[in-house]
Amino acid sequence: MLDAIVPLVTLIALELILGIDNIIFISILSDRLPDKQRNKLRVTGLLLAMVMRLILLAAISWILKLDTTLFNLFDIDFSGKSLILIAGGIFLLYKSTKEIYHKTETKDEGPHEPKNASFTRLLIEIILLDLVFSVDSIITAVGMVKELWVMYTAVVVTVLLMLVASKPISDFIKKHPSFKVLALCFLMMIGVSLIAEGMHFEIPKGYIYFSMLFAFLVDIIQMKTIKHENQS
Repeated sequence: MLDAIVPLVTLIALELILGIDNIIFISILSDRLPDKQRNKLRVTGLLLAMVMRLILLAAISWILKLDTTLFNLFDIDFSGKSLILIAGGIFLLYKSTKEIYHKTETKDEGPHEPKNASFTRLLIEIILLDLVFSVDSIITAVGMVKELWVMYTAVVVTVLLMLVASKPISDFIKKHPSFKVLALCFLMMIGVSLIAEGMHFEIPKGYIYFSMLFAFLVDIIQMKTIKHENQS
């Protein structure tokens, strides 16, 4: 039992790190809805992510087959996982770029935009990205541990922690608009990372998270400086 605790804690920590992308994406999308629907979208999106990962764990043999090569193009082996990661990366780049354009080039019309913010459409977008992150997460989990119950426990605990963290993160991004642009740039980097990983050119996640942490700290210092100057 003790031998399983260390892999379980390690897997939960890894799943949380991978889940940050998911939380930020859901938080940004939920900001386009009225207040009464935002929390519903966050909770529904994360619960669906948990259900999707549990279902994928039940179909573990099929998931493992996604890592087998389907075809070769330009000396690059493409598997089912590769195609999913590339498609997810392109989707994430598209959504992030679109959100940045909306934030910087269009007039703010408030959180509720009936033509652009449909609960169902946003939920479908979350489900599509959940699928990408879930496949990547499950294959990572399989490579780390062999016990199925450890994987199930890690998924459930991770999603519960993400549910707790999602609202504070969403509120923080909403309260500080500059951090929303930073978060969108972070998602763009993750999109590039997914495409690169799908083409077997892996960018160490530590580099990405460190650079974004550094940018986050710079943004905080800048915000504090501006606030101090305005008070002077």
